[in-house]
Amino acid sequence: MRLARLSALAALPLIAALGGCVTVNGVEHSYHPSRAVIGDFGEATLMNATGARVGRAILTQGATGLLMRIEAEGLTPGWHGVHIHATGQCAAPFTSAGGHINHGEPKAPHGLLNADGPDDGDLPNVFADAQGRVNAEVFTTRARIARNGPGEWLWDADGSALVIHANMDDQTSQPIGGAGDRVVCGVMAAG
Repeated sequence: MRLARLSALAALPLIAALGGCVTVNGVEHSYHPSRAVIGDFGEATLMNATGARVGRAILTQGATGLLMRIEAEGLTPGWHGVHIHATGQCAAPFTSAGGHINHGEPKAPHGLLNADGPDDGDLPNVFADAQGRVNAEVFTTRARIARNGPGEWLWDADGSALVIHANMDDQTSQPIGGAGDRVVCGVMAAG
């Protein structure tokens, strides 16, 4: 009997990861991943290095992560790395935005394809068409604008910024996947 209890208890982390239920000693235990209240929204006005408005990002909280609609123009055609940065400041050349949000300890290395990553600010690349326009939606489980839920909270004391880089992010190399200069930045604010 004791072995059966230990086996059931050992299965709890797996069941928790799968979001299921288990019965131990006649008591049903339910495990669900952390969820946020959906519907909070925010926005970032995207600026280039000369201070011109080149687009916007609309942030919408989902139950398990953050959906970001990114609309921008004036970029070099092709793929561009996009990251969430730790400080809500966008003074050109946008180094004032600091590094990626990466508040977890120990900090994970960069890259969605890195076996030891990704860090919390990593996002998929976006594509600028032949006219330099981006219209994309990206989703991350590593950031949130809701007070509670999964991911890093973006409305902390110093805010956060969305940064678009000059080049594509290779999603593996350090520190930013070869994404190059920060060419567009937007301070994220509650809607």
